[in-house]
Amino acid sequence: MSQVFKTIRRVQFRDTDAAGIVHFSVFFTYMEQAEHEFLLSVGLGVINEQDGQTISFPRVHAECDYRSPIRFEELVEIEMVVQKIGSRSVTYQFKFSCEGRDVADGLITVACCEFSTGSPVPVAVPDRFLHPLQDYLLDPQD
Repeated sequence: MSQVFKTIRRVQFRDTDAAGIVHFSVFFTYMEQAEHEFLLSVGLGVINEQDGQTISFPRVHAECDYRSPIRFEELVEIEMVVQKIGSRSVTYQFKFSCEGRDVADGLITVACCEFSTGSPVPVAVPDRFLHPLQDYLLDPQD
């Protein structure tokens, strides 16, 4: 059974639209914040120096399906797992809930890139990332 990373966010006023509902775009910010917290919790970072190289993970795909609105000051629980580890990418899966109701599901795929030339160059996911990420990898039967 894979581990699940969990974090909680309180909806800020700035997250809401004129109807008082969290704007759809904010879910992408919530996913990115959860990913950052997750990486820090397993001893990694968004930007990493390794053997004189700068390794980071720019987004190459993001999606979110919405089920129920959330509003200012509500607490949103975000659960995150690693859906897939490719040779040069990682896909994270997110589940949002609030007061026991399903709010949304999301995915973000990030590409592992080296930045020493200034432009991102896709590279293999370094071994030091694989072990902590595999602990959160969905089981094949999930």
